Amino acid sequence: MKNLTLLFLLIPIVGFSNYWGKTGHRVTGHIAENHLTGKAKRALNDLLDGHSLAFVSTFADEIKADRSFSKFSAWHYVNYPLNMRYEDSEKSKWGDLIVAIEKCTSIVKNENSPREDRVFYLKMLVHLIGDLHQPMHASRAEDKGGNDIQLQWFGEGTNLHRVWDKNLIESYGMTYTELATELDIVSRKERKKIQEGTIYDWVQESHEICGEIYGSAKVGDKLGYQYGYKYNDVLFQQLQRGGLRLAKILNDLFD
Repeated sequence: MKNLTLLFLLIPIVGFSNYWGKTGHRVTGHIAENHLTGKAKRALNDLLDGHSLAFVSTFADEIKADRSFSKFSAWHYVNYPLNMRYEDSEKSKWGDLIVAIEKCTSIVKNENSPREDRVFYLKMLVHLIGDLHQPMHASRAEDKGGNDIQLQWFGEGTNLHRVWDKNLIESYGMTYTELATELDIVSRKERKKIQEGTIYDWVQESHEICGEIYGSAKVGDKLGYQYGYKYNDVLFQQLQRGGLRLAKILNDLFD
């Protein structure tokens, strides 16, 4: 498999309609569920009242409709120069995807945290690990993660960010369960290799894929079958990585 991408917004004051689409997040959650330890499964079943990871994976996007949650808008992405590592970049005062993941894991892991908080931040965490693997969520600020790069997808207006959030995956035409089943064919050796590293390694991986994606299209391009043929494998790779790594993080939190 190749690379993939997706990104998100820029600052919480500026709202955009695109994020790792529902299908992508549900694929990630569904794959993760197949690789949980027994202890993690029991803990998640308790905190999520029996709901699946796929079911709660879109929670962090759904709450955007409520302005009282606007402080979490910047959590879905991280922007920094393409030739730089996150660790060396200037950090946003609003927070970012990496800061968000670290906060979520610390609260969920702490059994003394109020149950309500553990549930909320667990749902956020499931979503944010998906965002971490959408390359356009680890992008550059000047074009709002590709939102300003206007294109056409099969003759209809879109932008580079939306292509990776939604257009590619929807054009493929499979449900999230069908995609998850196909992408979860991986050996134990491959799974362990994918799960190696930290969120800092993984965001850099997405960031570098994002750089490739910026070279894949320019303003005004008309994209369609050829683009999908070239980049679907990158999309599938990132969905698979997101699911397997989400499982690793949850197993580590609850074991």
